[in-house]
Amino acid sequence: MEIWPAIDLKAGQVVRLAEGDMARATVYAEDPAEVARAFAAQGAGNLHVVDLDGATAGSARNRESVMAILAATGARVQVGGGIRSMAAIEGWLAAGAARVVLGTAALEDPALVRLAARRFPGAIVVAVDARDGLVATRGWAEVSTVPAVELGRRFADAGVAALLFTDIGRDGLMAGVNVAATAALAAAVPLPVLASGGIASLADLAALRAQPGIAGAVVGRALYEGRFTLAEALDAAA
Repeated sequence: MEIWPAIDLKAGQVVRLAEGDMARATVYAEDPAEVARAFAAQGAGNLHVVDLDGATAGSARNRESVMAILAATGARVQVGGGIRSMAAIEGWLAAGAARVVLGTAALEDPALVRLAARRFPGAIVVAVDARDGLVATRGWAEVSTVPAVELGRRFADAGVAALLFTDIGRDGLMAGVNVAATAALAAAVPLPVLASGGIASLADLAALRAQPGIAGAVVGRALYEGRFTLAEALDAAA
């Protein structure tokens, strides 16, 4: 199982939100590139980078910070947040991102996701962000009537690299990951699933690793607040 340390960006700073609420942001660093270098020095081969302002605005708002992260390490970086056009997808991949994460576009423009997956094999991740089991979009500000598993099934044959599942109600709270919902998605859709939201302990990582189909975990606040080290997380996932 892979570990993806999270670098969430708001106004150029590295932050973590509570339940996706932009008003409940904790600032952890002023220099995103330095955070990326620190994670790489601790053994990170993957980084999960989100432009939070871009997610709500619908286009990149922290481009300079993301570009600095891409230039800072040789890690495999997946970028998300406000990516809703082919031009934006192409731009981030050309800039050095290994993968792009599409959330709002997956619900509102599935043809774009399918086209991108064909054009860029292995580079497209669909974000399945759920609040009380229903897909949320536009920076998690709007909740649809589409169940999370249903959105995942829509892309089962699209050639996407993975599904990124986040239980919004647990995100940033370190209340424990929703293993059951993540496993249910992995069981319902024949795609690798990345778990996100609420990971607080090495036991959470062990529980995820024990489930078939869960290929990775995005870890944020627990690393920033020292609940465990990245080296410990990598060992737990191995």
